Amino acid sequence: MAHVELSLSEVFAPAASTEQESDNFGQWSGMVSRAAEPCLLIDADTTVVAISSSGCDLLSLGAPEDVIGLPLLEGGLRLVDFTASPSELTEQETDKIPPLLALHSERLARGLLRVQGPGSDAGRTVDAISTPVLTDGAVAGSLTFLSAV
Repeated sequence: MAHVELSLSEVFAPAASTEQESDNFGQWSGMVSRAAEPCLLIDADTTVVAISSSGCDLLSLGAPEDVIGLPLLEGGLRLVDFTASPSELTEQETDKIPPLLALHSERLARGLLRVQGPGSDAGRTVDAISTPVLTDGAVAGSLTFLSAV
């Protein structure tokens, strides 16, 4: 016959600094930087705050340190349309990509992106799912998860 014992005690919660608790955006930044999955974090000004190494590889951006601190669309990301002869997206079209749409709409956004790497004629199709990141109840940026299609 099995023997089971039950013991009740106070919940142990590790002490956390109040700065870390209030900095939701900072916590996401650390997680994205260390993530194995392709992901990207931008702030409300569309500046890349964090990107995973696999995210850089998927988007043909080089190394994370080359992109962090630059505006998303000026950091080497080349988005092209889905036509047979791809051309760069217009400003109106880039405003609708998931990372930016999540910022402006303050809602989840999903869409396909066609990314063209340096020296490549064809584009790579990427599925992007973005969510706004809140700090003190206001949108501070967006978090995007990426997947090759």
